[in-house]
Amino acid sequence: MLNLYFNNTVLCLFKSTEIGMGLTGFGVFFLFFGMMLFFDKALLAIGNILFVSGLSFVIGLERTFRFFFQRHKVKATSFFLGGVFVVLIGWPIIGVILEIYGFFLLFRGFFPVAVGFIRRVPVLGSLLSLPGISTVSITLINNSNGN
Repeated sequence: MLNLYFNNTVLCLFKSTEIGMGLTGFGVFFLFFGMMLFFDKALLAIGNILFVSGLSFVIGLERTFRFFFQRHKVKATSFFLGGVFVVLIGWPIIGVILEIYGFFLLFRGFFPVAVGFIRRVPVLGSLLSLPGISTVSITLINNSNGN
């Protein structure tokens, strides 16, 4: 078990959560690296597998299935997992486009929280207050809330 100290608060992480955070981080790294290397099939496939398995380690297998297979998230899940499948069979550009669309549909409820957190980070908060970026972030938050 790992104890993290943040503002006099102890955050305890169990081994499965630590492993999941590592797998998810490496998955995101491989996905971005695969896109930077002109949609390399192998790196994107490894990134997808690591990201999905890391997510299941972080929140648990049962909660992962509940998250992905809720009735109102069927469209988002089918786009995301369909994109993963398309990347695995060898069409990386189409698969990544499907994955990104499914990812935004799946996680749009978390965007207001993430943008609020980023606004409090010193350097990133000032970047979000720039004219063009602030308009995009406000639009993203409003669309995420269903307005």
